Amino acid sequence: MSGTVAAELVRSRRLLTGYFAGLGAVMAVWGARMPAVQQAAGLSNADLALVLLTAALGMVAGLQTGGHLARPTRLPALLTSGAIGLAACLAALGACRSLDTLLAVAFVFGTAHGVLDVAANAAAVRCQNAHGRPIMAGLHASYSLGALAGAAVAAATAHTPHTLLFAGVGATATAAACATTRATRCLAAPGLEPVPGPGTPSPDEHGGLSRPRLWLLGALAAATLLGEGAAADWAAVHLHSLDATAATSAAAFALYSAAMAVGRLAGDRLTTRFGAATVVRIGAALAALGLTTGLAGSTITFALLGWAVFGLGLSVTIPSLITAAGIGGPRAVATVAVTGYVGLLAGPALIGALATHTALPTALLLPAFLAAAVAALSRKALENTTP
Repeated sequence: MSGTVAAELVRSRRLLTGYFAGLGAVMAVWGARMPAVQQAAGLSNADLALVLLTAALGMVAGLQTGGHLARPTRLPALLTSGAIGLAACLAALGACRSLDTLLAVAFVFGTAHGVLDVAANAAAVRCQNAHGRPIMAGLHASYSLGALAGAAVAAATAHTPHTLLFAGVGATATAAACATTRATRCLAAPGLEPVPGPGTPSPDEHGGLSRPRLWLLGALAAATLLGEGAAADWAAVHLHSLDATAATSAAAFALYSAAMAVGRLAGDRLTTRFGAATVVRIGAALAALGLTTGLAGSTITFALLGWAVFGLGLSVTIPSLITAAGIGGPRAVATVAVTGYVGLLAGPALIGALATHTALPTALLLPAFLAAAVAALSRKALENTTP
């Protein structure tokens, strides 16, 4: 590898690390101060749910659009425009004072999120292939760390009007995207063309990815993201049902997120050594066992440990599935992402419905069961996909 190409790879990885971290921070700030948005606009819970649904629909549209547009030469423009659009919409969301304006801005916010998500992951797959070794888990770890940083900023500015926080974060993200516009051109450099690794499969239909395998990857992504949605929406509720304090209940998702970040930081090294299929299989089995044990223990300590182990076990799954989808190009990445987000969006509501007819611990066995299914099917989905 020439010095010029090596320098381009280092620059590309640093840029993508920044984009993933920034995306995580923006989404965490939005989520953490959502109650303030609801209060400022006088929204009922049903109205807020409609806003979130509209943002989700916008994201699906953005994922699909990004999948069609994400050619190597277009990646720099998609990254910059997606980041600026997301940042501008965050600031606009803070200024909204009615349901109608929130719905309009939320749809554009979701669309920008989807475009940026596909562009960043498509660029990451390309950069990873050029490296010839796994780096995807590390990039996704930067998203997790960015989200933790965003949540910390939101907590530290709890007494600051959300309009100022959203405007400040939006301005910072916009400035960063504008400042790196020229630098992102390295992501389209010829030196980042994929370098076939020892386990790279030979092309078949759909750019190297068969349709059954593509849908299997999507199904596993949906199963995994259903678990992530369950952790985000139900971990604190689960701890509260065990009579935990508000602070301890909130710590459940924090532990889950921290464990996921740790797992992703180590994930690339583990994948290099053991292969994606093995790491995902063992991790998903660990996630299933951890959550099941945490639910069965019926104590606060067991529950906290269960959610932490669940996050650790699932940490490498999505990066590995995106890597596998990358064989089929940006459209395949978008397809897996869209299918996965169906699980993320539908999962919490499904668990709520199950809890209504059974009990919350019983309903939360669903993500544990799906994690076990991911473990069982991971070899078929991920064999020969490690760079």
